[in-house]
Amino acid sequence: MADIFAKQLSPVMRTMTGPGPRPLYQAVEGRNGEALTGGARVVMAACNDYLGLADDPRVSEAAVRAVQRYGTSCSGSRLIGGTLPLHEELERAVAAFLGQEAAIVTTTGCQANLALSPLFGRGDVVFGDMANHASLVDAVQAGRAGSRRYRHCDMGHLERQLAAADGEAAKVIITDGLFSAEGDLCPLPELVGLARRHDARLVIDGAHDIGLLGAGGRGVAEHFGLMDEVDLYTGTFSKCFGSIGGFLAGPAEVIHFLRYTARSVLFTASMPPASAAAAVAALKIIASEPERRMRVFEVARRVRNGLRELGFDTGESLTPIVPVHIGDTGLCGRMWQAVLDEGVFTSVMVAPGVAEGHALIRLALQATHTDDHIARILEAFATAGRRLGAATAGAR
Repeated sequence: MADIFAKQLSPVMRTMTGPGPRPLYQAVEGRNGEALTGGARVVMAACNDYLGLADDPRVSEAAVRAVQRYGTSCSGSRLIGGTLPLHEELERAVAAFLGQEAAIVTTTGCQANLALSPLFGRGDVVFGDMANHASLVDAVQAGRAGSRRYRHCDMGHLERQLAAADGEAAKVIITDGLFSAEGDLCPLPELVGLARRHDARLVIDGAHDIGLLGAGGRGVAEHFGLMDEVDLYTGTFSKCFGSIGGFLAGPAEVIHFLRYTARSVLFTASMPPASAAAAVAALKIIASEPERRMRVFEVARRVRNGLRELGFDTGESLTPIVPVHIGDTGLCGRMWQAVLDEGVFTSVMVAPGVAEGHALIRLALQATHTDDHIARILEAFATAGRRLGAATAGAR
């Protein structure tokens, strides 16, 4: 008899989760670019707190004050009993920051993307980059629209798909602003042009770029000077904002519609008071301290250039997400473990997170990384690479 519990991890995941030290699900205590894990002090290069705000005393103090006033939980959804003045303050601040009419905050960034699904009705067509975050893929699947996925940043492929769908009910293009695996940017100017020529809406997931890119930290749209050309934003407070939670920002009528139709808003407890207060405080710091963005890009430049000098392939990224392309899954897993053994905690990405044969180690760099941290990261890769021959294996 078939047993629903008989399912097994893939061979790759069994290798990654087998006996011995593994970075997956390993408890870490981190602060200011370092972490304690497995009894060892390591450089933390797998944390998406790009601006280092999760440790900023002003952000922490705001969270503490919120707990003292409101407690630790709202114990209800935003719809009934779970909305605090803090949520409304944060929504106004996010909308103003992004120049939008309205915003709604959610409990996680993943839930912000899932909240898009009511927009995707029967007969509509959604066009998504093949490298989009899994939560965007899930949002499309949860809706009733047709789904067309275009090759990563391939505008010719997207244009052919849009042209084939002209005349259908409604179209929308959804894409990450800054892609989380390889650190590259969506080609927003081309996307805007295609969206307008084919009467499609444009939705940008700014999870990794809002707070980081642009003169004011408003993300990829500000970076390209196209703030008025994006129809709807989603994002998260778990990266640059040093907190947890998500948001959608756009036209007031659209946000109002989603408040009363999005299951991930209606059927989950609201963003905790501490997280909302932390995000409010972080947004003020992001707007007033551009030097944090300057520092993290300087750290990334030095690490990226150092890795290239060692013979590693770091792809096209010019952001604080630095991929180290290894290729072979087994070699990538061994390299990942060897780098940890040398005192640097990183992330690994294998299929299906990336294409088969394109396994990579992902570094997420922070404004709080010091010159010593940079040196330790490069030394760890140099030592591990020499031992395993990984640098030349990843060269393109």
